Amino acid sequence: MPTLPSLLVAASALIIFALGLLHLSITFRGRSLHPRDTSLLPALQKVSPMLTRETTMWNAWIGFNASHSFGALLFGLIYGYLALAAPALLFSSLYLRAVGLLLLGGYAWLGKRYWFRIPFRGIVLALLCYVLALAIAAWG
Repeated sequence: MPTLPSLLVAASALIIFALGLLHLSITFRGRSLHPRDTSLLPALQKVSPMLTRETTMWNAWIGFNASHSFGALLFGLIYGYLALAAPALLFSSLYLRAVGLLLLGGYAWLGKRYWFRIPFRGIVLALLCYVLALAIAAWG
């Protein structure tokens, strides 16, 4: 039977996984990540970044968004698994606990600084679940 800390980390992982899945979906479907000014799209699809001529700004944008989604999905899968199938490993490893905390904290900072309120609020909720799980595991 899962403990409260395990369930809280699993909830945190599920939130991030769901955000990643939604983000991956809107990356390849619909127009959510298209510029509001539709006249910019042809230029983005044609112009390359200074870094290389092997891609376009549009392809780099889509690739970045997809890989960003993969990171959220990976966090959700790994930490959800650890929370439910190997909680002793997760809660006994300072490294695993710290990596999860740093990733969620980093996502929260990025969300506040660069994104909009829906992903930010979801990430903060995931971070709160994670921190509460760590606190209960440490003091409970």
